[in-house]
Amino acid sequence: MCPPGSDRKTPFTRSARRQRTREARNSQTVSHGLEPQLERIDALFVQGAARFTSKQGTVTLHGLADSTVYFADRPRREIGHIPSHRFVELWAAGVHSFAVDPPNAVISFLDDEGNTSDVVVVLHEATLEGADLTYRIDVLEGTLPEEAGPCSLFIDVFGRPLSPVSVAGSKRRPLRQPRGA
Repeated sequence: MCPPGSDRKTPFTRSARRQRTREARNSQTVSHGLEPQLERIDALFVQGAARFTSKQGTVTLHGLADSTVYFADRPRREIGHIPSHRFVELWAAGVHSFAVDPPNAVISFLDDEGNTSDVVVVLHEATLEGADLTYRIDVLEGTLPEEAGPCSLFIDVFGRPLSPVSVAGSKRRPLRQPRGA
Protein backbone atom coordinates (compact mmCIF):
# COMPACT_ATOMS: atom_id res chain seq x y z
CA MET A 1 0.00 0.00 0.00
CA CYS A 2 1.27 3.47 -0.88
CA PRO A 3 1.71 6.18 1.75
CA PRO A 4 -0.97 8.92 1.66
CA GLY A 5 -0.25 11.63 -0.87
CA SER A 6 2.32 9.62 -2.83
CA ASP A 7 2.10 9.28 -6.56
CA ARG A 8 2.21 5.62 -7.53
CA LYS A 9 3.13 6.40 -11.13
CA THR A 10 6.21 8.48 -10.39
CA PRO A 11 8.53 5.66 -9.20
CA PHE A 12 7.30 3.35 -11.95
CA THR A 13 7.67 6.03 -14.62
CA ARG A 14 11.16 6.93 -13.50
CA SER A 15 12.13 3.27 -13.26
CA ALA A 16 10.67 2.52 -16.70
CA ARG A 17 12.44 5.54 -18.17
CA ARG A 18 15.74 4.43 -16.63
CA GLN A 19 15.20 0.92 -17.97
CA ARG A 20 14.48 2.20 -21.49
CA THR A 21 17.57 4.42 -21.34
CA ARG A 22 19.68 1.47 -20.16
CA GLU A 23 18.26 -0.75 -22.92
CA ALA A 24 18.91 1.92 -25.54
CA ARG A 25 22.54 2.16 -24.42
CA ASN A 26 22.96 -1.61 -24.37
CA SER A 27 21.40 -2.40 -27.74
CA GLN A 28 23.89 -0.96 -30.16
CA THR A 29 22.51 -0.27 -33.57
CA VAL A 30 25.53 1.24 -35.26
CA SER A 31 24.98 4.81 -36.27
CA HIS A 32 27.35 7.37 -37.66
CA GLY A 33 28.45 8.15 -34.08
CA LEU A 34 29.38 4.52 -33.35
CA GLU A 35 31.29 3.78 -36.58
CA PRO A 36 34.74 4.56 -35.10
CA GLN A 37 34.00 1.92 -32.47
CA LEU A 38 34.15 -0.77 -35.18
CA GLU A 39 37.75 0.16 -35.86
CA ARG A 40 38.71 0.04 -32.16
CA ILE A 41 37.43 -3.49 -31.53
CA ASP A 42 38.31 -6.76 -33.23
CA ALA A 43 34.83 -7.27 -34.60
CA LEU A 44 33.85 -10.26 -36.69
CA PHE A 45 30.97 -9.72 -39.11
CA VAL A 46 28.19 -12.06 -40.22
CA GLN A 47 25.94 -11.56 -43.23
CA GLY A 48 22.98 -13.79 -44.03
CA ALA A 49 21.23 -14.24 -47.36
CA ALA A 50 18.46 -16.33 -48.88
CA ARG A 51 20.85 -17.77 -51.49
CA PHE A 52 24.01 -17.09 -53.44
CA THR A 53 25.32 -17.45 -56.97
CA SER A 54 28.94 -17.57 -58.03
CA LYS A 55 30.83 -17.01 -61.23
CA GLN A 56 34.54 -17.05 -61.87
CA GLY A 57 35.99 -14.67 -59.29
CA THR A 58 32.71 -13.36 -57.78
CA VAL A 59 29.98 -14.38 -55.37
CA THR A 60 26.61 -12.64 -55.08
CA LEU A 61 24.48 -12.90 -51.96
CA HIS A 62 20.81 -12.65 -53.01
CA GLY A 63 18.18 -11.57 -50.49
CA LEU A 64 20.79 -10.08 -48.17
CA ALA A 65 19.57 -9.43 -44.62
CA ASP A 66 18.99 -5.76 -43.84
CA SER A 67 21.63 -5.80 -41.12
CA THR A 68 25.13 -7.18 -40.75
CA VAL A 69 25.81 -8.55 -37.28
CA TYR A 70 29.13 -7.82 -35.61
CA PHE A 71 30.58 -9.25 -32.44
CA ALA A 72 33.83 -9.06 -30.54
CA ASP A 73 35.40 -11.41 -28.06
CA ARG A 74 37.37 -10.46 -24.98
CA PRO A 75 38.08 -8.00 -23.58
CA ARG A 76 35.20 -5.93 -25.06
CA ARG A 77 32.60 -8.68 -25.73
CA GLU A 78 30.35 -6.47 -27.80
CA ILE A 79 27.60 -7.38 -30.23
CA GLY A 80 25.49 -5.23 -32.47
CA HIS A 81 24.05 -4.63 -35.90
CA ILE A 82 25.06 -2.32 -38.67
CA PRO A 83 22.77 -1.75 -41.64
CA SER A 84 24.18 -3.82 -44.51
CA HIS A 85 24.27 -0.80 -46.82
CA ARG A 86 26.43 1.07 -44.23
CA PHE A 87 28.75 -1.93 -43.98
CA VAL A 88 29.33 -1.68 -47.74
CA GLU A 89 29.76 2.11 -47.55
CA LEU A 90 32.43 1.63 -44.85
CA TRP A 91 34.36 -0.94 -46.94
CA ALA A 92 37.01 1.60 -47.94
CA ALA A 93 36.84 3.91 -44.89
CA GLY A 94 39.97 4.38 -42.81
CA VAL A 95 43.61 3.32 -42.96
CA HIS A 96 42.78 -0.25 -41.81
CA SER A 97 39.82 -0.69 -44.16
CA PHE A 98 38.86 -3.88 -45.94
CA ALA A 99 39.81 -2.18 -49.23
CA VAL A 100 43.39 -1.77 -47.96
CA ASP A 101 43.59 -5.17 -46.24
CA PRO A 102 40.97 -7.53 -47.76
CA PRO A 103 39.41 -9.82 -45.15
CA ASN A 104 39.30 -13.59 -45.11
CA ALA A 105 35.82 -15.05 -44.90
CA VAL A 106 33.94 -18.33 -44.79
CA ILE A 107 30.83 -18.88 -46.88
CA SER A 108 28.72 -21.50 -45.13
CA PHE A 109 25.79 -23.00 -47.04
CA LEU A 110 23.67 -26.09 -47.53
CA ASP A 111 24.68 -28.30 -50.46
CA ASP A 112 22.29 -30.26 -52.70
CA GLU A 113 22.06 -33.10 -50.16
CA GLY A 114 21.27 -30.73 -47.29
CA ASN A 115 24.74 -30.99 -45.76
CA THR A 116 26.62 -27.94 -44.60
CA SER A 117 29.54 -26.92 -46.79
CA ASP A 118 32.10 -24.19 -46.20
CA VAL A 119 34.42 -22.35 -48.55
CA VAL A 120 37.25 -20.07 -47.40
CA VAL A 121 37.69 -16.92 -49.50
CA VAL A 122 39.31 -13.49 -49.52
CA LEU A 123 36.78 -10.71 -50.14
CA HIS A 124 37.45 -7.76 -52.44
CA GLU A 125 35.27 -4.91 -53.72
CA ALA A 126 31.79 -5.08 -52.23
CA THR A 127 28.98 -3.85 -54.52
CA LEU A 128 25.38 -3.59 -53.29
CA GLU A 129 22.45 -3.40 -55.71
CA GLY A 130 19.11 -3.59 -53.92
CA ALA A 131 19.21 -6.75 -51.80
CA ASP A 132 22.05 -8.33 -53.82
CA LEU A 133 25.62 -7.95 -52.55
CA THR A 134 28.46 -8.96 -54.86
CA TYR A 135 32.04 -9.51 -53.77
CA ARG A 136 35.03 -10.14 -55.97
CA ILE A 137 36.71 -13.14 -54.34
CA ASP A 138 39.79 -15.33 -54.28
CA VAL A 139 38.97 -18.89 -53.20
CA LEU A 140 41.53 -20.18 -50.69
CA GLU A 141 39.95 -23.51 -49.83
CA GLY A 142 36.96 -25.46 -51.11
CA THR A 143 34.78 -25.15 -54.19
CA LEU A 144 31.83 -22.83 -54.64
CA PRO A 145 28.88 -24.22 -56.55
CA GLU A 146 27.27 -21.99 -59.16
CA GLU A 147 24.37 -21.50 -56.77
CA ALA A 148 23.15 -22.61 -53.38
CA GLY A 149 20.32 -21.91 -50.95
CA PRO A 150 20.46 -20.19 -47.56
CA CYS A 151 23.94 -19.04 -46.63
CA SER A 152 25.95 -17.11 -44.10
CA LEU A 153 29.14 -15.20 -44.71
CA PHE A 154 31.51 -14.98 -41.72
CA ILE A 155 33.98 -12.13 -42.22
CA ASP A 156 37.22 -11.85 -40.23
CA VAL A 157 38.28 -8.67 -38.49
CA PHE A 158 40.34 -5.92 -40.04
CA GLY A 159 43.87 -7.19 -40.60
CA ARG A 160 43.30 -10.60 -38.97
CA PRO A 161 45.76 -13.12 -40.39
CA LEU A 162 44.71 -16.59 -41.51
CA SER A 163 45.44 -17.99 -38.06
CA PRO A 164 43.75 -20.79 -36.11
CA VAL A 165 41.80 -18.20 -34.11
CA SER A 166 40.42 -16.42 -37.17
CA VAL A 167 37.13 -17.51 -38.73
CA ALA A 168 38.86 -18.61 -41.93
CA GLY A 169 41.80 -20.13 -40.08
CA SER A 170 39.52 -22.27 -37.93
CA LYS A 171 38.52 -24.16 -41.08
CA ARG A 172 42.17 -25.21 -41.44
CA ARG A 173 42.52 -26.73 -37.95
CA PRO A 174 41.91 -30.31 -39.16
CA LEU A 175 44.63 -29.80 -41.76
CA ARG A 176 47.27 -28.74 -39.21
CA GLN A 177 49.83 -31.29 -38.14
CA PRO A 178 50.44 -31.72 -34.40
CA ARG A 179 53.84 -30.53 -33.18
CA GLY A 180 56.55 -33.14 -33.27
CA ALA A 181 54.72 -35.25 -35.87
